[in-house]
Amino acid sequence: MRTKEENICLIQALSNANGVSGFEDEVAELGRKETEAYCNVTIDSLRNTYMSLKNNRKQPCKVWIDAHSDEVGYIVQAIKPNGTMNFLTIGGSDISSLPSNKVRVQTAKGEYIPGIITSKPPHFVSAAEKNQGQILSDLAIDVGAVSAQDLKENFQIRMAAPVVPDVTCTYDETHDLFMGKAFDCRIGCAALIETLNQLSTEMLDVEVEATLTVQEEVGERGSMAAVDNIDADVCIVFEGCPADDTFSPDYLIQVALRKGPMLRHFDCSMITNPRFQRFALDLGEELGIPVQESVRSGGGTNGKYIHASRHGVPTIVIGIPVRYIHSHHGICTLEDYENAVKLAVEIVKRLNEETIRSF
Repeated sequence: MRTKEENICLIQALSNANGVSGFEDEVAELGRKETEAYCNVTIDSLRNTYMSLKNNRKQPCKVWIDAHSDEVGYIVQAIKPNGTMNFLTIGGSDISSLPSNKVRVQTAKGEYIPGIITSKPPHFVSAAEKNQGQILSDLAIDVGAVSAQDLKENFQIRMAAPVVPDVTCTYDETHDLFMGKAFDCRIGCAALIETLNQLSTEMLDVEVEATLTVQEEVGERGSMAAVDNIDADVCIVFEGCPADDTFSPDYLIQVALRKGPMLRHFDCSMITNPRFQRFALDLGEELGIPVQESVRSGGGTNGKYIHASRHGVPTIVIGIPVRYIHSHHGICTLEDYENAVKLAVEIVKRLNEETIRSF
């Protein structure tokens, strides 16, 4: 088990890593580095990271633990003559929140350099522009170049360069708060890594394999590939899930900070196996682990493809509450992270062939 300080460093490292969908190399290598002492690790051409516990004992049933490694961000679409760049969003972003935010743009050498999403000074905004809503094509990314040639030759930025928010994760010890980017789903990646760490010293009645899967934000593509490589009987999907405690009416708040991990019954991608879900909810209540429940009208997770693979794989989602996901700055707590890990560990410790067959 990692110390509190080690968990904080793990979460910060994963949050700070550059890894927009399709460019998750840094996160994959972090996953390898953090787990290779107790897992056999492989990385496929998509950059899905597979981690199999070294203490697996050829048990008849396999538990799959998953979290997605990608984050929402942007990609350079075209270079303008003035040296700024048109861009497209990768994953869902609120266009109105983007202007003036700092970003990091990958160069041809693989390095990331700072830039900003442009915002026209009010001095130059016409009356007509003030009355119309902003659209993505109105925006650009500026790294300080003065021409297209300057951008290409001196900044070495090319078409299709990935772009991520330029945000450094901080932890407020006094209030137990993280502020940073990419908690959807890097807080889930951290929980997966620590869950494996704690399970690596247990004598389990199941085998455990885990994945950090890519491209979830653009259609769960990494998990679609991973289902062909993992012969799982049940699955736990970690997520950084959207907290609604700052804008929903009290009776509709289903994911709030400091009230524990969220177990999702329903979203657009999956109806959760009710027997596995009840097993997890009852265990949380038995052990005094705070757990929240949600039924979502939108959203989706890697459970979409996992639960419908093979003969059907009973799958639950353990979500760690994050305020303002899919923006440059999110807020989450170490307390909710620790409870998510505790719940996952205790679930896996109690799984065996008979229990799994009952799902």
